[in-house]
Amino acid sequence: MALYEASGGEEGGTLEGRPVVILTMTGATSGKVRKTPVMRIEHDGIYLAVASNGGAPSHPAWYHNLIAHPEVRLQDGAQVHSLCAREVFGQEKAQAWKLAESRWPYFPDYRAKAGREIPILLLEAVNATHDGPATT
Repeated sequence: MALYEASGGEEGGTLEGRPVVILTMTGATSGKVRKTPVMRIEHDGIYLAVASNGGAPSHPAWYHNLIAHPEVRLQDGAQVHSLCAREVFGQEKAQAWKLAESRWPYFPDYRAKAGREIPILLLEAVNATHDGPATT
């Protein structure tokens, strides 16, 4: 992460050739600054964060952080955004899955082996209004 941040996303910014972004958030219980890379899934300025944890049976720690403290700093290459996270459900989540699976082919496998419902959070401008992510 340090290389990614220091280079403005020029280095250290991919996973298996696909881009990642860095989320900076507040720890749910510690209150400390926490950072994590997540797959870059963006459409029209709205980002998705899929709490797949690689298909593990538990949610990643960052999911709990974002639920407790939804304000997040997201670095996408040289661009830095202040966003707010919110979990999606129902049709909005179904649309989000279409977009997510078009960007990372392992999500269907993760969903099959996790044994839990994998949360998806939208990361958007605080005053954003929309009907969910587009699937293009």
